[in-house]
Amino acid sequence: MTKAFLHSFAAFALALLALGATPAHASKDVVFAVASTFTTTDPYDANDTLSQAMAKSFYEGLFGFDKDMKLIPVLADSYTVSKDGLVYTIKLKKGIKFQDGTDFDAEAVKVNFDRVTNPENHLKRYGLYSIIAKTEAVDAHTARVTLKEPFSAFINDLAHPSGVMISPAALQKWGSKGIAFHPVGTGPFRFVEWKQPDYLKVAKFDGYWRKAYPKVDSITWRSVVDNNSRAALMQTGEAQFTFPVPYELAGVLKAKPGLELVAAPSIVLRYLSMNTLQKPFDNPKVREAIAYAINKQALAKVAFNGYAAPADGVVPDAVEYSVKLGPWPYDVAKAKKLLAEAGYPNGFETELWSAYNYSTAQKVSEFLQQQLQQVGIRTKITLLEAGQRVEKVESWQDPKTAPVRLYYVGWSSSTGEADWALRPLLYGDSWPPKLFNTAYYRNAQVDADIKGALATTDKLQKAKLYRDAQERIWKDAPWAPLVTEKLLSAHSRNLSGVYVMPDASFNFTDIDLK
Repeated sequence: MTKAFLHSFAAFALALLALGATPAHASKDVVFAVASTFTTTDPYDANDTLSQAMAKSFYEGLFGFDKDMKLIPVLADSYTVSKDGLVYTIKLKKGIKFQDGTDFDAEAVKVNFDRVTNPENHLKRYGLYSIIAKTEAVDAHTARVTLKEPFSAFINDLAHPSGVMISPAALQKWGSKGIAFHPVGTGPFRFVEWKQPDYLKVAKFDGYWRKAYPKVDSITWRSVVDNNSRAALMQTGEAQFTFPVPYELAGVLKAKPGLELVAAPSIVLRYLSMNTLQKPFDNPKVREAIAYAINKQALAKVAFNGYAAPADGVVPDAVEYSVKLGPWPYDVAKAKKLLAEAGYPNGFETELWSAYNYSTAQKVSEFLQQQLQQVGIRTKITLLEAGQRVEKVESWQDPKTAPVRLYYVGWSSSTGEADWALRPLLYGDSWPPKLFNTAYYRNAQVDADIKGALATTDKLQKAKLYRDAQERIWKDAPWAPLVTEKLLSAHSRNLSGVYVMPDASFNFTDIDLK
C-alpha cells in the first residue's frame, strides 16, 4: 500500500465513524408556490402585498400584527405619545443585530425613516410615512418621532408590512435603489438568491434574536402564475404551501389526503369604483342604480365558488372602527327606476376595467357586465395588465381627462385601522397619482371626519367621526361595494405555523416542517 492510499483510507474510515456516531440532519427546506412575481424586496418601494409578505423573511418592523391582525410590538418594546399627539417616544429592544452584524439601535430607526420621508428617493410608500416631520436618536435604545400634525393611526402605520428596519450599513453600501437586490434585516432568514422571475431563496439566520427560531432551514418562494401548475406542485409534493388557491381548484386540493385547504377570513374588500367627475357617474342616482343592479350573493357564488360574502360596508368588518351598513340590496326594478329618473331610461354605454387579469377577475367582470346589461348599461370589458393599471389609473396626472369609468378593484387595509381603509380611497386629496381614490370622490364633511378622526386620541370621538364618514360615503355611492372574499391557501399536512393573515399577507413566525 502507498502512503497516500493509507491516508485516504484513514480519512474514509473516520468519516464512516462520524456518520455512525451522529445521525445525519435532515434539512428542512420549504417551498412556497405563489401566484405572482415579486416587484421588489424593498417593502418601502412596494405597492403589492405579496412582495411585502415575502420580505418578512428577512425584515422586521418596530411593530407588527399577529395572525389575527392584533397590533404587537416587534423590534420596539413600548411607546409613549405626547399630550398634543405630535411626539412618539419609542423604546427599542436591546441586543438585536442585523444579518450583517450591524447593531439595531435608534440610529437605524432614524436612517430608515429619514430615507422613506425624503421625497427625492421616490419610494412608493412615501405617502404612508410623509406625516413624519423628523426622527431623532435620543439614545441607543430610544427613538423620538415628531409628526407634522396629530395622527392617531401612526403606530398602526408603523405596523404596516412596509415599515421595516433595513441595515444602515447595507443602505450605505448598496444605496437606496440597490438595497432591493441585497436586503439585510433583523428577520429570521437571510437573503440568498433572487432569480427573476422564477424564485427567491432565503436561508436560516443563525444570529436571529428570537432563540430557537426559525425552525426550518430555508424557504424558496416560487412564482408560478399558472393556476394549474401551482396546484400540481402541491399535489406532487414539490411545494409545501401555496397561496392563493384558485376557487375553481379548491375541491381538487381539498380531496388530496396529504394536503389541507384553509379558507381564512379577510379584510380584502372588492368593489366597483365609479368616476364621479364624468357623466353619467356624476349623478348619484346612476351610481345608486349600479349598486342596486348587482346581485352580490350570486357574484360570491359564481365567481368565488362561495368563498366570499356580500360587503356590508365600505370598511371590512375586521378593521377597527368599521361600520356595518348593508349589504346593498339587489333590486333590478329600483335600478331601472333610478336610471330613468337620472335621464337614462334606456341605459348607456361605458367602459368596465378590471385592475387584474387572472381567472377570478375575468369571471367577476363578465358577471358585472351581465348584471348591468339587465338594466340597459352596456359595457366593454378590459382586463388591465399591471403596467396598464399603473399608467392608465394609478399614475394619471389630470383628473379631468382620466379615462377610468367603471373600475373593478380591491383593497386590503393593512394597518388594521379605518384610516387606511378610507383615506387612500375616499379622501378628497387622495386622487391619483397621489393615492388611489379612483372614484375621484370628494365630500367636504367626509374629509373633515377623516381629518378629525386622525387628530383625536379619544376613541369614542374617533368612532363617531368614522361612523359619520362611512354613512355619508354609503349614501353618496361612489362605489358599488361587492364582496369580502375568503383567502384560500393549501399546505402539506407536515407543514405547520404558516397562516394567511386577513390582509392577504403571511405570518410564518412559527413555520416548521415535520
